[in-house]
Amino acid sequence: MRAYIGIGANLGNRDETIARALELLARRPGVEVLEVSTLRETDPVGYADQPRFLNGAAAVETELDPRTLLHELLAVERELGRTRAGPRFGPRTIDLDLLVYGDREVSEPGLTVPHPRLAERAFALEPLAELDPDLEIPGRGRVENLLRGLQSS
Repeated sequence: MRAYIGIGANLGNRDETIARALELLARRPGVEVLEVSTLRETDPVGYADQPRFLNGAAAVETELDPRTLLHELLAVERELGRTRAGPRFGPRTIDLDLLVYGDREVSEPGLTVPHPRLAERAFALEPLAELDPDLEIPGRGRVENLLRGLQSS
């Protein structure tokens, strides 16, 4: 199944941490990293008093179901020193989000796919559009249309 992972970091050596996260993810059984978008500097959202983020996305091919893939993403975050202490949307060494999982929509405790705030976030939509301009976000439409809607508002 083709899935898309959002990647972000705003503490420490962001480039190095993101590269390491992708390397660790690619080593997970059942996960193949196919392509990575350009990384871009972005302003923080939701909690402004923190450093700017470096954000991007990766396209992966996976044999894992959405819940298991999420567990692997969280394991990579922990391996790279991510903690959940501090304010929501606060600074972090690494952030890996399951944005899209094929054409599936999932709504379970602790797991919503597509990512619940994806359509509101240019910093997540832009790298997805770079990876696949024709990508359909299940239940929401084409990534380019969603991005155009944000840019015009």
